Amino acid sequence: MFKKILIANRGEIALRIIQACRELGIATVAVFSTADRDSLHVTYADEDVCIGPPASKDSYLNISRIIAAAEITGADAIHPGYGFLSENAHFAEVLQECKIGWIGPRPEVIRLMGDKAKARQTAAAAGVPVLPGSPEPLEGAEHARQTAASIGYPIILKASAGGGGRGMRIVWKEEEIEGQFSTAGEEAQRAFGNGAIYMEKYLVEPRHIEFQVFGDKYGHVVHMGERECSIQRRHQKLIEESPSPALTPALREEMGAAAVALCRAVGYENAGTIEFLLDSDGRFYFMEMNTRIQVEHPVTEMVTGIDLVKLQLEVAMGHKMTVPNGLKPRGHAIECRINAENPDTFAPSPGPLKTFHLPGGPGTRVDTHGYEDYVIPPHYDSLVAKLIVHDRTRGEAIQRMSRALDFFVVEGIHTSIPLHRRILRDDDFIAGKLSTRFMERFLQKHREDGGPGR
Repeated sequence: MFKKILIANRGEIALRIIQACRELGIATVAVFSTADRDSLHVTYADEDVCIGPPASKDSYLNISRIIAAAEITGADAIHPGYGFLSENAHFAEVLQECKIGWIGPRPEVIRLMGDKAKARQTAAAAGVPVLPGSPEPLEGAEHARQTAASIGYPIILKASAGGGGRGMRIVWKEEEIEGQFSTAGEEAQRAFGNGAIYMEKYLVEPRHIEFQVFGDKYGHVVHMGERECSIQRRHQKLIEESPSPALTPALREEMGAAAVALCRAVGYENAGTIEFLLDSDGRFYFMEMNTRIQVEHPVTEMVTGIDLVKLQLEVAMGHKMTVPNGLKPRGHAIECRINAENPDTFAPSPGPLKTFHLPGGPGTRVDTHGYEDYVIPPHYDSLVAKLIVHDRTRGEAIQRMSRALDFFVVEGIHTSIPLHRRILRDDDFIAGKLSTRFMERFLQKHREDGGPGR
């Protein structure tokens, strides 16, 4: 039993973990940079430790300072949340050496599934469909040119060690390959310290479907259904929902079985997500695995009734899962990511929250670290809040989300709330006609209409 947990993160996810720990009777330690001194996760934790200046490399990514904070406060374990060090195998290994618990999968699994090329190989060996592509990282631009010629354009170049859209480039024709390969490699090196690039066949209008998976220390692996994550801009998700309007019960069962098979093949423990691309003919392909809790985990919580963060803690403490595989979703949930950015230009908009009124009512949840007079710092990602709703049907959930967005009042900064309102009124969104190019078409349509959406 953990008595005290340090949260190696910030913002709404740090506060979310503190809430779960409080319900389990576990004390918490918040770490914070000087820019986050007034954040709610610092206020609500039982203890707090400043770990450095605003720059992430000097605070939230500084392993030695985080471990020192854990040792000083006597924390039994560390929960990494998402982002920052959550998928850093070296961090998990150092914690093992320091005899500090790690709330996540084993380091060797993080390393295996974090290498996108090796993850593809592992998925293929487990019988999970993968897109045609390079079995290993590419050796150079000429190797990329030869591989692309063999699988056909368009192709997509991806950082072997990365995610979140960085080190990722779509190549439509041969004359673009050399420049895009160089750009992707440089960006990957800056973002992840690893410039290795691999290649996949690019599907022009796929849906992005991910399955929530969980494993315990006793070999029990389950999936908890899917999330539709096709509404994204520059590979960053904007809206997520569960269940997907595209999946039939048979396809859900097939994709879920593939996700579980891959987890069993690597001996997966704790929370994870298997991400797939789904084409218009109902064929799905493994894309990658995230070895952590996801930003969008609340939509799964809403349709299953399971607290995924509490389950993470219980599994890490050695409890056996009693969750059945393939839970049938109850109703429909939608999440909108409320970002501090201009809804027309997408320019960041840090600053003070002069008014911050949260929506409420039936089936409405807000995960946020914001409050009136809190200052959104410019140093980190722009997420201010996650607005999640749940209702009986997708149509009712859309109506409920529209109402909740109308009652979400933020003054002092720009937010993405007006953009979400426009998306929810879009005929294609309402009809469930989604793909990863939805936002491209949506923004183009608004430009042609003379409206916002640049």
